[in-house]
Amino acid sequence: MAAFEAILGKTLKNEDSDVDTQTALGDCDVVALYFSAHWCPPCRGFTPVFAETYKQMKKAGKKFETVFISSDGDEGAFNSYFKEQPWLALPFADRSAKASISEKYGVRGIPTLILLNKDGSIRDGNGRSVIMGDQQGASFPWAQA
Repeated sequence: MAAFEAILGKTLKNEDSDVDTQTALGDCDVVALYFSAHWCPPCRGFTPVFAETYKQMKKAGKKFETVFISSDGDEGAFNSYFKEQPWLALPFADRSAKASISEKYGVRGIPTLILLNKDGSIRDGNGRSVIMGDQQGASFPWAQA
């Protein structure tokens, strides 16, 4: 899925290593961009709820993936927070990509969850509300906003 490689770069991180963006996201019906940080209390409240929804959706075979885009101040905080998350991440060192992605999708605060279609267009700019309203992922792939 060239659209996601153009947005996120060639590689993403999982818990153990780097993964090819196109391979990781190419089969997804919806990709979520999760803008968050360890120091943010609302993020710390939403992350466990979202992580449980994500795990249930993956277990059910939903074609859904999430990419964490960190607003942490340093790589140590990023690494600590990312260990709590079951999905992929934009490498912390790629601050220029983080800035351009935030600008592209109009991210002004955190936590922000943007749901994207296969072509990288916005499916729903308020994915946090979508997840809070469907914590089982039963309505996936969710209606276009």
